[in-house]
This record gives sequence, structure tokens and C-alpha cells, in this order.
Amino acid sequence: MALYLSGTPLWVQAFLIVVLPTIAAGWGLVLVRRRFGLRRLSVNNEVAGFKFAVVGVIYAVLLAFVVIVVWQKYNDAEFAVTQEAAAAATIYRLADGSDPATADVRNAVTTYLKFVVNRDFPEMAREKESPETTAVLNQAYAAAMRLARGGSQPGTAVYEIFYQLDLITQARRNRLHLAGGVVPIVLWHALVLGGVMTVCFTFFFGTPNLSAQVLMTGVLAVIVFMGLFVIVAIDHPFTGPVHVGSGPLLQVLADFAPG
Repeated sequence: MALYLSGTPLWVQAFLIVVLPTIAAGWGLVLVRRRFGLRRLSVNNEVAGFKFAVVGVIYAVLLAFVVIVVWQKYNDAEFAVTQEAAAAATIYRLADGSDPATADVRNAVTTYLKFVVNRDFPEMAREKESPETTAVLNQAYAAAMRLARGGSQPGTAVYEIFYQLDLITQARRNRLHLAGGVVPIVLWHALVLGGVMTVCFTFFFGTPNLSAQVLMTGVLAVIVFMGLFVIVAIDHPFTGPVHVGSGPLLQVLADFAPG
């Protein structure tokens, strides 16, 4: 469900996660008031106020913790793509020569970047990976091995090429892992159930001005569900309208790939 919501337009996410639950919260408060009446509900105000303060703080801490973690993982996904692009650019600079082995390394890196952009990124949007891209990365290692055996590059340059290939592999593993989402299903249950319970807790209060109480409940619902909206929007960093793009890799191809 989180993956499906992440892939929808932002206005759809906002409508389903923020608008509809807020409307439901307002109507729920009105129905509870009609069912129990102001007199019975206002008796709970003093005791419920203390309990609501505890419930609100606990849920706020949980929600803020998840938002921070998800945002950090989103930044990690951006860093992985940038690191991958930087390592590829370094290989282009190190594999500077006219012999066939050096040209093979550059061509292998070019092919790999194209497969990442055209195969890996669409697959990551569906929480999958491209086996073809893995095979192309293996070919890049094979080209580097041929360069190490008989190329014209010095040993230090060849060593650095292998180091940069290792960085590419690590960066790819990181983004493939992060593409699967950050928040586990059990935490999603806690977030959704906790948000609903926190908003529904306001139904136990009774104030003479029903419109003001509905407005206060609506404001609380918007704040709670906006937090969930942010988590859904960036939980899958390569899916949906808010996603990490392949721009750094495309820039490397434009700067270094053979015409």
C-alpha cells in the first residue's frame, strides 16, 4: 500500500492521507457529541486533558523520529547516486589512453551508466532491480581485469580504477536497498493506528462551542496526517513525484561518454 501511494500524484496522496481523514475526524466528533451530549463529555475534560497530553507527546515523538529517519535515508539515496556518478567520472579520467584495453574500460562504464538510467531506475521504482545491469557491471570489472593484465596504464591508476568500481558497486547496492522503502510494515501499523487514536482522543472532550472544537480537532488531524503524508511521499526515494533522479549519472554521460 505504501508503494502504491508513493507512486500516485502528490494531490492524490494529500487527498487520501490528509483531506479524507480530517473530514472523517470532524464528522466523527459531531456524531459523538450527538450521541453522548455536551454534559456527559464535559465531565471528562479535566482527566482526559492530562491523558491526552501524554498520548500526544508519545505519538509526536514517534512521528518525528520516523520523519527524521526517512528523510535521512532519502538523503542517503541521493548521496548513493552522486557517489556512483563521481566514481564513474573518476574512472573516465583514469582510463585515459588510446590502447584497446583502456577504451574497453571506458566503453564498459558508458554501457553501465546507460543501463542504470534506462533499466535500474525504472525497476527501482517498483522495488526491483535489473539483472541486466548487474551483468553489465560484471563486464566492467572484466574490462578492468584485462587492463590490469596487459594495458598501458600504470599500476597505481589500475588500482584506483578497481577502487572506483568498488565504490560504484557499493553505491548501487545502497540505492537498491533503499528503493525497497525504509519504514517496516509493523511501524506503519503503529503510525496509522497511533494517529487515528490520537485524533479520536479529542472526541472525549466537550466544549460549549461545537464549531470551535471541530476546528481544533481538524487542525490536530491535519498536523498528524501531514506527518504521515511526508513519510509516504519520501519513504520510497526512487518512486513517485518526490524521488531521487538519475541527473548526476546523465551529466557524467554527457561530459565523458564517447560520442
